[in-house]
Amino acid sequence: MKIKSADFIISNSRVEQCPNEPLPEYAFIGRSNVGKSSLINSLTQRKGLAKTSGRPGKTQLINHFKINNNWFLVDLPGYGYARVSKKDKKIFQKYITDYFLKRKQLVSAFVLIDIRHEPQKIDLEFMQWLGENAIPFAIVFTKADKLKPNAIEKQVQSYLDTLTSSIWEEAPPHFITSSSKGIGREELLDYIDSINRSFHK
Repeated sequence: MKIKSADFIISNSRVEQCPNEPLPEYAFIGRSNVGKSSLINSLTQRKGLAKTSGRPGKTQLINHFKINNNWFLVDLPGYGYARVSKKDKKIFQKYITDYFLKRKQLVSAFVLIDIRHEPQKIDLEFMQWLGENAIPFAIVFTKADKLKPNAIEKQVQSYLDTLTSSIWEEAPPHFITSSSKGIGREELLDYIDSINRSFHK
């Protein structure tokens, strides 16, 4: 898929205020500082589309970007280590879960995982919650440029083994990416494109 246009549409904290268009949506979410904004900018090849920051928790709203005028990329707040108050965290969690449970246009979530780390409890619990609520998702491993190819393979296999040894009969689709090197960009966009084709039939 070629990205011809990528436009910011709206930021808000209420699912009822999300765009009222019958277009497929793909929600990107992960722990704070996982490289979400960098990945979005890499996918769209728009340097400042999503705001990047060294400070965890920069994204604190539901951000809608319209891509090629026929699908939405949704940037959701990170969970985990964001330096925000407990009250704010509860609000974030409420509208994140509201979005996933109520948003009919959502066709897939992408859960971002820093490939350098061992499986984290918060990520595993979030994926379990998605599964229990029948929300389709894929895993996107980020920061692949930080590891050698053998280490990447080992880390990914270890992660998938952790998933299938617990509640999953089979692991969800996964992608290995690096925003700085463009690794995995085409594969991820092709995956979205294949879903879009069946959605628009």
